[in-house]
Amino acid sequence: MRKFFLLTGIFAVLLGIASCSDTVTYQEQRDREIAAINQYIADSAINVISETTFFANDSMTDVSRNEFVLFEASGVYMQIINKGCGEKIKDGETATVLCRFTESNLLLGADSITLTNKFAMPFNGSVVSPTLAVERMSITKTSGTYSGLFDTSSSFMYSYYSSGTSAVVLSGWLVPFAYINLGRPANDGDEIAHVKLIVPHKEGHLTASQNVIPYLYDITFERGR
Repeated sequence: MRKFFLLTGIFAVLLGIASCSDTVTYQEQRDREIAAINQYIADSAINVISETTFFANDSMTDVSRNEFVLFEASGVYMQIINKGCGEKIKDGETATVLCRFTESNLLLGADSITLTNKFAMPFNGSVVSPTLAVERMSITKTSGTYSGLFDTSSSFMYSYYSSGTSAVVLSGWLVPFAYINLGRPANDGDEIAHVKLIVPHKEGHLTASQNVIPYLYDITFERGR
């Protein structure tokens, strides 16, 4: 009997050690996230520029050089492909914004599209038409700070990620609004704003933050009616 308890105790200790070794710490998850972002930057030959350089270039990135600006405080990387027609959101204004986007999980690779409303894709067992999934949200600027809410009756992001608990627009998506114009094409040559974003988990949606996942976004923004 004593031998049985001794063996049982040893087994419990070994099981505990095995369990501990299977547990991934937050730091390990964070290291994995940083590695995935750096791998994408290297594979895509991205030139990372500082905020100082970005502001000196009239808050624009040189797409021909594949520049992304790194915002140190948030860890978000942004490439402005087109600033867009129209004008910036005014202080105190709430604007309706329509957008098309593609989202990729960088832990799985930039080609692993997890969600998009640029083309039809499976969603909850059926195929959703992009025309039915235009992302609609309201963006407010208050004393220079941006906040936003997804339209819960139509938002693809809200339907997919929130489980009905929150309609708040992820922080990473708010970054471009300080630098882009928001308008609707009315003349030849008018284009809507177009950006790419690398969004670390802390600036992402609930799934990103809970699982420490960095996402890549390709997004266009247009003023809604």
